[in-house]
Amino acid sequence: MILKKYCFLLFVFCIFHNSKAQEKKSKTSDSVKTQKLDEVVISPLHINTRLQNTPAAIGILSKKDLLQNNATDISTVINTIPGVFMQSSNFTTTRISIRGIGARSPYGTNKIRAFYGSIPLTSGNSETVIDDIDLENIGQLEVIKGPLSSIYGAGLGGAILISPQLSKTNGENASVSSVFGSFGLLKNSLNYSVNEKSASLNINYHNLKTDGWRENSSYNREGITLAGELFKKKNNKLTYFSNYTYLKAYIPSSITKEVFDSNPKLGAPTWVASKGFKEYKSTLAGLAYDFKINDHLSNTTSIFVNYKDSNEPRPFDILRQYTFGTGGRTQFSGDFKIGKTENQFIAGIEYFTDNYNGNTFENLYKTNNGQGSLQGNQLTETDQKRHFYNIFSQIRTLLSDQFEIQAGLNYNETHFQLTNFLPNKNSTEKYSYDGIFSPQLSFLFKPNEQKTLYFSASRGFSLPATEETLTSSGNINPDIKPESGYNFEAGGKFYFFNKSLYTEFAVYRMEIKDLLVAKRIDDDQYEGINAGKTLHEGIEVLAKHNWPINRFLSLNSFIAASLGKYEFKDFVDNGNDYSGNKLTGVASNKVNAGIILNTSLGFYFSADFQFTDKIPLNDANSAYSDSYQIINLKTGYRFEILPNLNTNLAFGINNVTDEKYASMILPNAVAVGNASPRYYYPGLPVNYYGTLSLNYLF
Repeated sequence: MILKKYCFLLFVFCIFHNSKAQEKKSKTSDSVKTQKLDEVVISPLHINTRLQNTPAAIGILSKKDLLQNNATDISTVINTIPGVFMQSSNFTTTRISIRGIGARSPYGTNKIRAFYGSIPLTSGNSETVIDDIDLENIGQLEVIKGPLSSIYGAGLGGAILISPQLSKTNGENASVSSVFGSFGLLKNSLNYSVNEKSASLNINYHNLKTDGWRENSSYNREGITLAGELFKKKNNKLTYFSNYTYLKAYIPSSITKEVFDSNPKLGAPTWVASKGFKEYKSTLAGLAYDFKINDHLSNTTSIFVNYKDSNEPRPFDILRQYTFGTGGRTQFSGDFKIGKTENQFIAGIEYFTDNYNGNTFENLYKTNNGQGSLQGNQLTETDQKRHFYNIFSQIRTLLSDQFEIQAGLNYNETHFQLTNFLPNKNSTEKYSYDGIFSPQLSFLFKPNEQKTLYFSASRGFSLPATEETLTSSGNINPDIKPESGYNFEAGGKFYFFNKSLYTEFAVYRMEIKDLLVAKRIDDDQYEGINAGKTLHEGIEVLAKHNWPINRFLSLNSFIAASLGKYEFKDFVDNGNDYSGNKLTGVASNKVNAGIILNTSLGFYFSADFQFTDKIPLNDANSAYSDSYQIINLKTGYRFEILPNLNTNLAFGINNVTDEKYASMILPNAVAVGNASPRYYYPGLPVNYYGTLSLNYLF
């Protein structure tokens, strides 16, 4: 352990030593030109597309970043963003928390909104799944940390914006790629794109399979993605995008500490015996029309639809779910002057409606002669309709060349209806939350175009998931309130050495009140209460550096660190006072670092490192997962086979040191009988992969 820490410190020292060496070299020699970092451009739906002009900590992953590892698992790359922690179990079960928000969710991601283009990936039940979108179909991924964007709903945790991959190369382009690796990993992708003056098209098919390394953990996902533009003119265009996914993933579930230590390949006995799995078909589709009304006013209007049909046999029942959502948003943006003061603005409205139907059935796997799950009598049937709208606005006022103010306001109203057909016959309840105003105010100071300092104050909220709104009898609890909190943040973004070094930092403090707790009272039965307050404080640091060593070699390096203090400030649950305890389910400290060595001959080598601190497993802080360090290596060769035909060959090793760690934990797991709580989802041991891709430009 000590040796690993010393190696890591040496690794970090080398990164910054390179930075200092480059500074010195730039002063003493003109023989090597400084390689500039690309200017970061963010989503066009922001009030300004320059990251430097945004008073917020926004994590950016480019197309190159997303494909840096094996192009199959998004958790590896998204964890390089400071303040963001994604836990994953065999692709099937994932949880994303941002600055500790969403860490206590039992099995999935909530309190964070996500969008694919303008299509919400967050359901009316407040659950978010981004895993269905293949990494090769993402042009860029942005993570807005904290409730700093009124435009995307002012969620407590923030928002994840996924830009669909659109064709950027003129003419036609076709590519094929394969990834193969340990435990039966195999991914095949086909892509075709065409980009002409008035229209573009990008279509992709992928199939991802793995046998899994644990019992009952095989995985199969295939999908088709279509995106492009029509009627492209100087002042308008129509963008279309859609994604269809079929998935069938067996679930090994979590295990106890004893099994984790002795034989982590084992699955939970009941899930193995029932051969539990998750299977669904999911469709997303949307249209977005951009229209420039005049030189000072533009409009973007989008409509979307999403549908999901899922089947999940579990040891305690079989769950069938149908979800159908529709909605749209329209947004006006422009600029105007008051005297000599320039102003930019955004104003719009978003509407979303979601119809959900859930049914549970008996699982008779114990009487099925070892063949796994068998559907029995129906137990429950529930129908939920939820709709909400957000009215949002934001303004940017340029007081001078160095000072500016940004302010925003979001207003949300949410209504829902719950009908229980079984076991209670046609019991219908309607409920709505009071309208929620979420303001935001920011100040920016820019000494020059390459340096920015900012301060922001904002308010956010998080709507309860379905299980958090219910009593033990399955009825709506009218006393449940949304979580809400104020976020205060100061930070800076700086380029140095002729833009060869980019650094940023953020210091934040957020206090959340009306903390939502879904107490588990049965296998799939919860009761929600507002139980108290949590405090989220921390510091985030990011540095990226490009160093052209000579005309044959260049070195890119990065380091990202987040140091947090997440705790219950005032929390009493079931008579137990947890005030002052650390927040369950999230690591307080996380560090990522990496290097990429490129050569003019096409050979390259990369190495990355992740340190994750120990994680509290329950609210009482009586159990913790161990901290861990992961090292990944990759090498490859890019070259041209024929004119316009290029290939990329690569080989990688993940978890080089074969670290035993929990890639995901189940917060507040409940012990059954005399067994220990099943907190642990084991992470992959050392594993290998290879990639082969061909790209042809017509």
